[in-house]
Amino acid sequence: MDTSEKTRLLKQIRDEVVTCKKCSLWESRRLPVVGVGSHDAHIMFIGEAPGATEDATGIPFCGKAGHILDELLESVGIKRNDVYICNVIKCRPPNNRDPLPIEKETCVPYLKRQIETISPKIICTLGNHATDFIFKEFGLEKELKGISQIHGKVFDLPDLKIVSLYHPAVATYNPGMKKVLLEDIKILKEFV
Repeated sequence: MDTSEKTRLLKQIRDEVVTCKKCSLWESRRLPVVGVGSHDAHIMFIGEAPGATEDATGIPFCGKAGHILDELLESVGIKRNDVYICNVIKCRPPNNRDPLPIEKETCVPYLKRQIETISPKIICTLGNHATDFIFKEFGLEKELKGISQIHGKVFDLPDLKIVSLYHPAVATYNPGMKKVLLEDIKILKEFV
């Protein structure tokens, strides 16, 4: 699929998300957070859901966790504009609570279409929620454990690698975790 077709499809997804009222999250959102980055990205990062800063701007990973993600990318020579960044859930759950099953169920079709359109070679899951969804989606249920057991590991599938990583927000709550994040992201060096 060429870049212009990808752009058309991603714009269509964005337009649908902006008007989406399939679950109750639309009632409290300020801006839906669809995704940003290269439409030809080889690497796709998927987080859980937008936080307050993302809800205010419509841009994924632009708050504290986003600054940490930028640092991590920079540490391995990856430019943010060269990857695609999005979330499982496109609207912020109130008070940053965990997304409800019905919210995930109604929102994941958008993510599936984003993955299909971008067609990345590597999907990096950020945290438990994204890891849980992606592992189940790609038939890796047997490998699914808590993120503390599988962070920094590569799971090979035909034409796709899945890398499970801690969510960058973990370093905002526990600054000592930044070393772990920096170590885990090094696994991407061989693919850059």
